[in-house]
Parts: sequence; C-alpha cells; structure tokens
Amino acid sequence: MMEEKETDEELIKRHRKEKKDLQAKIQCMKNAIPKNDKKRRKQLVEDIAKLEADLDQKQEEELKQWRNNVKKVEAASNGIGNLVLESEEQDDIKDSRVSKAQKRRDKKAALEKERESRIAEAEIENLSGSRHLESLKLSQMLADRQLQIKQIPSDGHCMYRAIEDQLTDRDCALSLSELRAQASEYMRSHADDFLPFLTDPGTGDMYTPDEFEKYCSDVAETAAWGGQLELRALTHVLKMPIEVIQAESPTIVIGEEYENTPVTLIYMRYAYGLGEHYNSVEPLNEAAAEEES
Repeated sequence: MMEEKETDEELIKRHRKEKKDLQAKIQCMKNAIPKNDKKRRKQLVEDIAKLEADLDQKQEEELKQWRNNVKKVEAASNGIGNLVLESEEQDDIKDSRVSKAQKRRDKKAALEKERESRIAEAEIENLSGSRHLESLKLSQMLADRQLQIKQIPSDGHCMYRAIEDQLTDRDCALSLSELRAQASEYMRSHADDFLPFLTDPGTGDMYTPDEFEKYCSDVAETAAWGGQLELRALTHVLKMPIEVIQAESPTIVIGEEYENTPVTLIYMRYAYGLGEHYNSVEPLNEAAAEEES
C-alpha cells in the first residue's frame, strides 16, 4: 500500500516498476503454454487482461489518495500560515507544480491504459488473426514432412540464426558472425550480380558504389535484416540450396544448381508486429506427431 510520505516521483517510479514486473510475469505465463493449445491460450488472454485491470485499478486508487493528501496539506497550509509540513518533499510542492504533475500523470495513465487495451485486443485477435492462421498452416505443411517450427529470436539476425541452426550438424557449420561476414564478402566481390537490385527507396535510383559498400558493411557488422539477396549470396558461400517455406506462396528454392541437402527455413510474414521473420525447422516431436495423426 502507498506510504503517506511517498513523493510523486517515488509513486511514479514504483508504479513503473510494478508494470514492468507484471509484464515479466505475463511473459513467463505465455512461455509456459504451448502456442497450439488454443483453449489454454484463450484463458491466458483473459487472465492477462484481469491482472492488468487489477493493477490499473490499484494504481489509480493510489494516485487519487496521493492527490487527496496533497489537497489536505494545501488546506492546512492555507489555514495556518506557519504550518510546518511533515516532510521536505511536501514543503516543496507548489500549486502550479501539483497541477502540472497531475496533468502529466493523468495523460501518462490514459496512454498506458490505451496501450494495454490494444495489447489485450491484439492477443484476442491473434487467436483468429493472420499470425495465428499463418502459424497453423505452416505447422500442417511441416507435419506432412515430419517437421515442426523451431523458434528463432526476433533480433534482426533471425535469417542468419536460422541458417546457423540448420548447419549445426553439418561439416560446413558456420557461426552467425561468420555467415554475415562471408555473405558480405561474397556480395562485395560479385557487385555486378547484386548492385542492380539495390535502389534508394526515396528516389528509386540504383545504389552508388559508396552506398553499396555501406550496405555490405551493414550486412557484416550490424543486425541488418537479411533477405533474398543475402540468401542468394549464402547459397554460393555454402555450396548448397536454401529452401524457404511460406504459408501463402509456393516454396522457394535458391541455389538449385547445388546438389547438397538443402537448408530449410520458414518465412513468416505475420510472426511479429515489426513484420517478416525467419524460423528454423526440426523433426516433429512425438507428442505433436500423435496430435497430427
């Protein structure tokens, strides 16, 4: 419960920490439930909404109590000119400051409540939305091949991490940094094969040599998202095909001129709010296999 002498800064800081702790708890709850368990996922959405609503109500009541305490202090101060406030923080409070601080808190609370409402709505929508349907379709496509999706972190490196995962048990295994470096070097040394496909989004003009050099440097040194050009470069680096399975379009095979067993990636258009994402694959586990049958 809120302490009587808690300042507005301390109150806001504590509320922020409570929200952060709740989000961490929610993430643990999500991780504990399989994504294909629709019944438990639906209940999870309801539980999350209740937890967030309870915290909103608690914090709103604490804000009201804090404002009431401020008003009492002001009333006492106006009635007794020499009244000494209980704490230094209360002694520093001015009418204008209280008004501005209150407006800031009210605006912040309204924006946070709206954001959390959108998150809850999105979770519910996702149960029947594009992301969920895409995941179901891909799962069925992979199950026919006795495979399942292997989740890869969404950190800008997903395509390279998925390939790194696929190469783990092969003689040509390369790390994330090695894949990026070698893709960059191949593109740089075969500029005529890649430069025509890179254009300035603002003007539509083909990249200049300097812009292409920066692009290649970003491939090697940053978390720049990888796409079809980088996949093309990596097929030549690895000397093997790269197969990209997607829900709404035919499977793409890049590097068909190579006869080695292909690297298999999953391309997901709706996986995350920021857009496209790559995952790896792994053998279908027994529980999932029984469920499919």
